[in-house]
Amino acid sequence: MNKRQCALLLAPLLLLLSACAGLREPAKGAPSAVCPVCPGAVEAPVLPPAKPLQPASWEDLPGWAEDNLSAAWPAFLQSCRGLAGKPQWPLWRPACDAAKTVDATDNQALRAFFERQFQPFIATNPDGSREGMITGYYEPLLIGARKRDSANRFPLHSVPKDLLTIELGDIIPELKNKRVRGRLVGNKVLPYYPRAEIVEREQVAPVLLWVEDPIELFFLQIQGSGRVRLPSGDLVRVGYADQNGHPYQSIGRVLIERGELKSGEASMQGIQAWARANPAKLDELLNTNPSYVFFRELPSKFGPEAGPPGALGVPLLAERTIAIDPRTTPLGAPVFLATTQPNSSLPLRRLVMAQDTGGAIKGVVRADFFWGFGAEAGAQAGRMKQSGQMWVLLPPGVAPK
Repeated sequence: MNKRQCALLLAPLLLLLSACAGLREPAKGAPSAVCPVCPGAVEAPVLPPAKPLQPASWEDLPGWAEDNLSAAWPAFLQSCRGLAGKPQWPLWRPACDAAKTVDATDNQALRAFFERQFQPFIATNPDGSREGMITGYYEPLLIGARKRDSANRFPLHSVPKDLLTIELGDIIPELKNKRVRGRLVGNKVLPYYPRAEIVEREQVAPVLLWVEDPIELFFLQIQGSGRVRLPSGDLVRVGYADQNGHPYQSIGRVLIERGELKSGEASMQGIQAWARANPAKLDELLNTNPSYVFFRELPSKFGPEAGPPGALGVPLLAERTIAIDPRTTPLGAPVFLATTQPNSSLPLRRLVMAQDTGGAIKGVVRADFFWGFGAEAGAQAGRMKQSGQMWVLLPPGVAPK
């Protein structure tokens, strides 16, 4: 299907979206569309949204002077490798070139390097607030096999052949970085199958591996990457390949709304415990989330000691990389994160690198903290839902959005 065909098929949808964009519920206290001059109606002033990244000073960063920047340095060098050759590379190259002469063991020299090469910008929500939610993720280990057997009955799917991904920016420049996914039926593009239908129609997508635990498979889809241990003892690394185009819905929220779990119990561990105790209800619960992630087997260059590749295409470093919303935080950028340890008031303040993205990571002050591989990392990630602030470090000439 060529771009002209895509445009013809998508035109009615885009017109509908444009029309709907103008329909908004009146603000509280504002005149309604039915009675624009009702007595007592007060028209609230409409303030422009705050700029996402606002200039800050190094003194604003709590704990900046105490952080062990040597621990973040390998992740920064990976950012340079990931940015090399990309359109924004000329603006990042001076800092990356200067990094080659810095002593990675000298914390004072590293701090001087960042203060010389970058300017901090505080991430700010549209309403002007500067705090947001910081969650955690990790690389899980699953048990599985290449062939289905009595123990490994749940398919880990690769990308279906009939899944269409249409870059809207190729058709309408104003929609750059926006895309739709679907399937072609006759001469119409329809939404791709939701989770329930993919699970029911097992033949819809090729099976990459078979795993033994459906709830672990579900959380693998949320994490985006993981490892599968085969009967031989070999580890197969898998990573995000694509998604069915449906929005992610939190099954934890569903369990809270149904009264199955209390708000404080809806962590990853709490949901896993509920699933173990209610196997007959699990399929129906999982299908309340229509989103479905497809995987690919990762090449051997991502060795067992390296982290999984993020959206920037470089291995993630445990506790020094985050997933962000790339609409406001540039991929590859250093970010100073000020939050707290999971379920704690103990400070977690450190330099991290924005090297990944996630379907649920939306918003300016929003990050997913990568804890690493295995059960201990999973325990930390599953409990993490903290408030925090972010300062994005940008080199001269990289204008904040």
